[in-house]
Amino acid sequence: MVPIPTLEKVFSRDLLDVLIRAGLVAVLVMFCFQIFSPFLDLMLWSVILAITLYPLQVRFKGKLGNKDGITATLIVLIVISILMVPVYLLGASLAESVGRVMTMVKTDSFHIPPPSATVASWPLVGEPLYNLWAQATTDLPHLAQKFIPQIKGVSLSLLSKLAGVSMGLLLFIVALIIAGIFLAYGESGHRSAVRIVTRFSGPINGPKIADLCTATIRAVALGVVGIAFIQMLLVGIGFVFMGVPGAGLLALAVLLLGIMQLPATLITLPVIVFVFMSEGASTATIVFAIYVFIAGLVDNVLKPLLLGRGVDVPMPVVLIGALGGMVTGGILGLFIGPVILAVGYQLFWEWVDQVQGPGPDNQGQT
Repeated sequence: MVPIPTLEKVFSRDLLDVLIRAGLVAVLVMFCFQIFSPFLDLMLWSVILAITLYPLQVRFKGKLGNKDGITATLIVLIVISILMVPVYLLGASLAESVGRVMTMVKTDSFHIPPPSATVASWPLVGEPLYNLWAQATTDLPHLAQKFIPQIKGVSLSLLSKLAGVSMGLLLFIVALIIAGIFLAYGESGHRSAVRIVTRFSGPINGPKIADLCTATIRAVALGVVGIAFIQMLLVGIGFVFMGVPGAGLLALAVLLLGIMQLPATLITLPVIVFVFMSEGASTATIVFAIYVFIAGLVDNVLKPLLLGRGVDVPMPVVLIGALGGMVTGGILGLFIGPVILAVGYQLFWEWVDQVQGPGPDNQGQT
């Protein structure tokens, strides 16, 4: 039997040790990820909120005696208060609209106006739509009974979406509270982030990449989510004061469209048409139409002011991030998606634009 050289034995033993250690580390990482994965989206959202609100922490800390905990608590309470006011108004409007519909159904005072004769002349859908509309005018209970399965399915779907939105709002508040804890330890958190990135990217690129991620998160959060929230408030206030049915859900739809980089006029124009058809042309309706139309276009003015701060993120990147985040993570992913994709986009181009050192292909070039 040929003896195995000592060097080969040592190499085999060292290789086996490395494989065993790598396997143990892989198992540990897998279990850690499984334990942490239910909280992944929540923690990402908390980090995004903390990074976005940290400039306020720095600004107010000096006025409050450099007490990080008190400053962070105050910021969280202010943000929750600002958030609860429109949520309460929109929720009250939604409850009022539902109550109004229930009262009309119970008192049998809900009547649909008869269709115009010109509806029947519309191509393709004119005649079926006219017949369906006429039946709804004369015999609405029988028509509703005929479509009970479809109505039930749509109602359950709407209730499910509403429950999802409510859960998303609750998670947002929890994430905001966690972000307050991050704010209280903002300086040490920033140093830790720089150390982590430096461990992967080296001492030269580490701080630069950390600052790049921070600037991207703030720019996208303010330029996308912030503008969409402002637009929702402006449009929602108009809907509530005009008594538009389902003003809360319509304002929420404006928020979602704003995050997905779609025009709010998809909501505001049909609402304006509905108000004119139901209320007629008057001073109030004309003022409402002008106000809501301008509020629906306010993002065109605010985007260049907020989204262009710090970094330049193309709109297609934001749109793809919002749509992809919504598909994979629902309401929470709708907020996180644009930020994550924008950070990845900036890191990719930062890597592409790095100056290459002298190499075989660069020799002889000036």
